[in-house]
Amino acid sequence: MMLRFVEIYESARSHSNNSARSFALREVLINSEHVVCVRPDDTHKKLLNEGKLPEKIDDRQEFSRIYLNRGQVGLDVVVVGNAKLIEQKLNKRVLKG
Repeated sequence: MMLRFVEIYESARSHSNNSARSFALREVLINSEHVVCVRPDDTHKKLLNEGKLPEKIDDRQEFSRIYLNRGQVGLDVVVVGNAKLIEQKLNKRVLKG
């Protein structure tokens, strides 16, 4: 079952300054059957508190890292929402399916 989330991703790096990072938001669809683990992501919360994430994100927002199984290589995606909310969204779809 495909679920819709808002992903935070690194959109570009400044060529003149390697430490400058730019982030953006985009919609991502995730197959719930491939989710291995969901964890709170404190790194992006820190970036938000430092003002490094897009301005449209509320200061109270939390983030989660969703780990996906891709065979021999995994993939992780950082999404907007706390881990409990993500878990509830995943379980709701799984239980109805």
